[in-house]
Amino acid sequence: MSTFTNTLFVGKVLLRINKLDSTNNYATSLLSKNKPSEGTVISAWAQEQGKGQIGRTWLTEPGKNLTFSIIFYPRFLIAKEQFILNQAIALGVFDYIKQICPNSKVKWPNDIYVNDKKICGILIQNSLSGAHIQTAIVGIGLNVNQQNFPESLPNPTSLRLETGQTFDLDQVLENVCERIETRYLQVRANNYTLIQQEYLENLYRFQEEALFEYPGGATFSGRIVGISETGRLMIDHQKGTESFDVREVRFIL
Repeated sequence: MSTFTNTLFVGKVLLRINKLDSTNNYATSLLSKNKPSEGTVISAWAQEQGKGQIGRTWLTEPGKNLTFSIIFYPRFLIAKEQFILNQAIALGVFDYIKQICPNSKVKWPNDIYVNDKKICGILIQNSLSGAHIQTAIVGIGLNVNQQNFPESLPNPTSLRLETGQTFDLDQVLENVCERIETRYLQVRANNYTLIQQEYLENLYRFQEEALFEYPGGATFSGRIVGISETGRLMIDHQKGTESFDVREVRFIL
């Protein structure tokens, strides 16, 4: 499969590379040299230094999963609107996974969980110029056919583990990118309210009593009650409603 057939622009340029340190790094290099077509997809059979949130690594078994990046030019978004892009991309991946695994949720800010286990991680790296976003590199790691994971990973799962089926990676890649494109076009059409509403409707632990941890190790019980415009997690607990950046709180699963 050279390019996607059911998208308008995502995957019309599809770069398949055997081994990379990181598809996001490769996309960054491409952008430093020229202007790739919007929707260019870089997919790696093996990724050795995949990136996750807050400097974490993304560990994946070669040839079993999807590790890919998409280049976008969301110049219609101003800097303070960055999180709407996160929500749209997360929903795009979620839209695909939900069809296969009904008990799926979006975990703030943009992981996908199935049955309380992590199946997908997303890292979006935006480049700003003035008040607007100039480029966005969307890096996605989706566990597809892997069945055994390192013990260092706290709660991983895969489509294969959840369904017992083996999946065609090429087809999954195209299907996921189709849904991401649909959500991206909703952002481009300024349909923010729909995206924000559906993100909350499918948010992991939304309006449920849960246990959280501050960076210092202190724990507290609270309920997620919303997301701020800039993407901060709003938790209602005994001291009131507090908002958190991704580095300021974590779920205790």
